[in-house]
Amino acid sequence: MTVTTENNTEKKTWTDAELMALSSQEHRYELVNNELVDMGLAGAEHGYIACILTIVLGGYIRQNKLGMICDSSTAFALNNGNRRSPDVSFVRRERLQGLKRPPQGFFSGSPDLAVEILSPSNTIAEIHDKIVEYFANDTQLVWLIHPDEKYILVYRSPQPEKLLKSTDMLTGEDVIPGFTMPVADLFAEWDF
Repeated sequence: MTVTTENNTEKKTWTDAELMALSSQEHRYELVNNELVDMGLAGAEHGYIACILTIVLGGYIRQNKLGMICDSSTAFALNNGNRRSPDVSFVRRERLQGLKRPPQGFFSGSPDLAVEILSPSNTIAEIHDKIVEYFANDTQLVWLIHPDEKYILVYRSPQPEKLLKSTDMLTGEDVIPGFTMPVADLFAEWDF
């Protein structure tokens, strides 16, 4: 992959190993349209929501042996050469046949479920581009979580299909059959 460096005077070809080595506690990178994109840090609320969802969804996935759940440090090698890292993702067990454990490098292909949690640094165009790209690479379901407004947009294509409010239930539909969770659980105020 050829990537333009910050000074735009030379091109760099990045290997997956080099991209993985770049990430640190302060920086997380995606490779998008031959450019290295620093995803930065998203903040405590963002991380907290991702963890709550991972605990509940991950518990369900593991208990039912449905596949693999991953966090935002997992990059997916997409067909167009981009490397994307959803905040939370899921890959069905059928796509993991023959593996005894997760790949050590990037996962080849897109997740079946991609979850993006909006943070103050996200732009609408950036998120839309990610969603379009996920579906172009065979993602089946996207959840876009908006912490400030306390809602989730559910996508089955690049256009949102449903708006879920705090009074609604989040479901895995046919991608994670039987999974349900009150949307309010992601946005609940602490009671301690």
